[in-house]
Amino acid sequence: MSDTPVDTSKRTWLIASGCAGAVGGVATAVPFVSTFEPSERAKAAGAAVEVDISGIKPGEKLTVEWRGKPVWIVRRTPEQVAELPKNDAQLADPKSQRKPDELTPSYARNEGRSIKPEVFVAVGICSHLGCSPSDRFQPGAQPSLPDDWAGGFLCPCHGSTFDMAGRVYKNKPAPDNLEVPPHMYLSETKLLIGEDKKA
Repeated sequence: MSDTPVDTSKRTWLIASGCAGAVGGVATAVPFVSTFEPSERAKAAGAAVEVDISGIKPGEKLTVEWRGKPVWIVRRTPEQVAELPKNDAQLADPKSQRKPDELTPSYARNEGRSIKPEVFVAVGICSHLGCSPSDRFQPGAQPSLPDDWAGGFLCPCHGSTFDMAGRVYKNKPAPDNLEVPPHMYLSETKLLIGEDKKA
């Protein structure tokens, strides 16, 4: 063991310099790391949005924003999924064949317009004049709806109705089904809205 006396002032100076350097390093790193997060401007321009869907119960809807638009994520009940084929005769475009590339990605051109039957993802904007339809998930007769209503969405502005797959009913002002945005599953409980191609 060395008998050299410890210079306490030098030690204090070294500790203070080390701490200042560490604080400076963190202060420099934080803005750099934060640049990896999409800015509000990037989000508005179309940056993908990651959503945790684990908390959505059957029969519930979650709304998130993508490109400044409301995007609905609906967890349909088994009964709602079973009702979808029964609506076909009453729908204007049951197979999503009009404007398929604009409104429905190829992986959602099915009865439920979805990747998984129970999870429906759609832009919540009516194809008529851009209003936002409201939920009318409860089946049965209700004001402004037919007596055999199976559940879906009602646009209060001009009365357009959509089923639980966002398909518009015949003879309504809305010309097209609701848009299904590009999306993909990152895991069983994580959804990415705005992107559907794995790198």
